[in-house]
Amino acid sequence: MAGQTLRATADVSRVEAPVTTRAYFLCVFAAFGGILFGFDSGYISGVLAMDFFKRQFGRPVDASVDASGYLYATWEKSLITSILSAGTFFGALFSGSLADWIGRRLTIITGCITFIVGVVLQVASTSVPLLVVGRVIAGFGVGIVSAIIILYMSEISPKAVRGAIVSGYQFAITIGLLLASCVDQATHLRNDTGSYRIPIAIQFLWGLILGIGLFFLPESPRYFVMKGKLDKAAHALSRLRGQPQGSELIQEELAELVANYEYEINIMSHAGWIDCFKGGFKPSGNLRRTVLGIAMQMFQQWTGVNFIFYYGTTFFQQVGIQNPFIIGIITTIVNVCSTPISFYTIEKFGRRPLLIYGAVGMLVCEFLVAIVGTAAPGSRAAGIVLIVFVCIYIFFFASTWGPAAWVVIGEIFPLPIRAKGVALSTASNWLWNFVIGYITPYMVDKEEGNLGAKVFFVWGATCTACVLFAFFFVPETKGLSLEQVDRMLEETTPRTSSKWVPHETFANQMGMAEKPMDPVYHDDKGVGNV
Repeated sequence: MAGQTLRATADVSRVEAPVTTRAYFLCVFAAFGGILFGFDSGYISGVLAMDFFKRQFGRPVDASVDASGYLYATWEKSLITSILSAGTFFGALFSGSLADWIGRRLTIITGCITFIVGVVLQVASTSVPLLVVGRVIAGFGVGIVSAIIILYMSEISPKAVRGAIVSGYQFAITIGLLLASCVDQATHLRNDTGSYRIPIAIQFLWGLILGIGLFFLPESPRYFVMKGKLDKAAHALSRLRGQPQGSELIQEELAELVANYEYEINIMSHAGWIDCFKGGFKPSGNLRRTVLGIAMQMFQQWTGVNFIFYYGTTFFQQVGIQNPFIIGIITTIVNVCSTPISFYTIEKFGRRPLLIYGAVGMLVCEFLVAIVGTAAPGSRAAGIVLIVFVCIYIFFFASTWGPAAWVVIGEIFPLPIRAKGVALSTASNWLWNFVIGYITPYMVDKEEGNLGAKVFFVWGATCTACVLFAFFFVPETKGLSLEQVDRMLEETTPRTSSKWVPHETFANQMGMAEKPMDPVYHDDKGVGNV
């Protein structure tokens, strides 16, 4: 590729080619990966409450402890639920290097294969040890997919609708959760292994659809730019934008990608894991962005929403709610129906307002549930307040923090460390997912902390912290290309970021218009030329 000429532009409005409807569908399909995440996270809540599952995996207990006469220990409940997140944590970390080595698309396919292996082991299990091993392996696959799907979607989506398309990933998660609740409801009365094996086995289909479908999608052009393969980058960009490969629009967008990458790699000179933690907290520092991504995913977990989706069914049973399986489906339907609102609001109002006001709405709901549930425990009023305000709380989460946290982590990292930065952020999500999944039973189970509705005081306090975090640390990235986000972060503070407008292209700054160039590539050993 040495000596290749690219047409560059100084016009900031021409750094991205127009997109066709077909190209939009290519970008949207990748969101299907959220089904794996959602279904795998959601089915366990209902399975843990199934009588046959308790008999198969638990031990005899007094009927006063559980009406089925069988129950597993609290530590087993914690382990079965949270071990998935341990696998996803390591899968997400591993994916950062793999995506820079073999590409975003093949990394996701590898995650699907790993996930399917874990599903097979779970279906075969009749005791806790094999079930746990299967969930670890499936979790490793989900960790790979969850990190790199966000990276892939952020890199291939047009800037005007990138937030909406990446929000589609969260929407797919909610659909996965809903499907899991419906399948649990359909099988929970079965008096055989099909009660829990059917929900587990259905996951095989999701991994198969995503893995096969990705064979027909193009690789991220930004990955090819990293490797110095500009002909392949132009071909991938052409497919994604629905424009001829040799058109001025494709050439100008590609020139901007190359210029931004050369600008960043000249600053870093290397793109290993350690570079994610360099530069301190100054505007251009990678450490600032890495901490922002890690904290963003940590706070998304500390909103407490997965307490409802992991333990909602058993929690509703404990506090005396009738028909807990039905209530679980209702909360999941609210989650599904609320998420599409973000497709519009995240591009209309931006990421930052959604995160701030969404957290305010959640903390109000959580404190109300906690106060009423503590003042009148077991009363009809407390039950009504619990159901109503949990649904409103889920509405706020699903339309704000649910999608926006994923959108932001896909936008804030420069290309040389983007895969690793997104991997670290996603690993943070799964680490805190694991922590919350593990400690929650000890907080609410009757033989342990027995907090009951008081647990919502905890989630209310953490959502208060979410408000402060979003206000002081989260920048506005709406309507900018990933390369323009890079420049905006260097020139603004979070509170002034919404006023920033692009004023120069990287291609113009690097003097690349109509001149032969040797594209720069990198691997974890350093930088070179093609």
